[in-house]
Amino acid sequence: MTFTYNISGMTCGGCKASVEKQLNALSQIESALVDLELNSVSINASRELSVEELQKALLEKFTITKSPVFKIEAEEKSDLKQLFPLFLIFLYITVAALFLNLNTFKIEAFMFDFMGLFYIVFSFFKFLDYQGFPKSFKMYDPLAKKIPFYAWIYPFIEAALGILFLTRIEITLALIVTLIVLGITTVGVTNSLLNKSKIQCACLGTALKLPMTKATFIENSIMLIMAIFMLIKIYN
Repeated sequence: MTFTYNISGMTCGGCKASVEKQLNALSQIESALVDLELNSVSINASRELSVEELQKALLEKFTITKSPVFKIEAEEKSDLKQLFPLFLIFLYITVAALFLNLNTFKIEAFMFDFMGLFYIVFSFFKFLDYQGFPKSFKMYDPLAKKIPFYAWIYPFIEAALGILFLTRIEITLALIVTLIVLGITTVGVTNSLLNKSKIQCACLGTALKLPMTKATFIENSIMLIMAIFMLIKIYN
């Protein structure tokens, strides 16, 4: 299971390396990954370690005087508050898709535009921190765990799908790829939710710190339902 904590006091890459080294040395921890920009650490362990355990471990390992104090705090923000950017983006995408089809509204055209805008916007946020996205994504996506390269090309896949939907080019191919990539991700999201893993959702990259919640599952499900609906419409 993965648990996320906030860390205050880190100022450089050396701090990041030191914290990861000290935490990874603990037998209870399978792996520890620090995000310097987010001032957080994601820990893979069989159980959730207490703040006191982690704090004690860091203090025992640091012997240099004048070293920054690493204070670890469990995240306490409500899921609803943290997910507000996701809801807001969904609202903007929906309104934009409606305006694109305001004069001659057709449900098929609306869905294509919604899916296209969805992919373009979500790929944009992933590219904001292209180096950090793969680390977060492979924490829950089954394919990215086995094939790390997949995590690196995923933002490009989303951008390409967005263009295909908006331009109405190779729609059938885009729908099939949507079912495959989002289907795989949804399996990972479902497993994380069932295991109650406290990890960061990479749907909007790492620029916005979003928790993995049921909203992530619903977001993927909406896209999958649209893709299935449109494939049925095409072949009927």
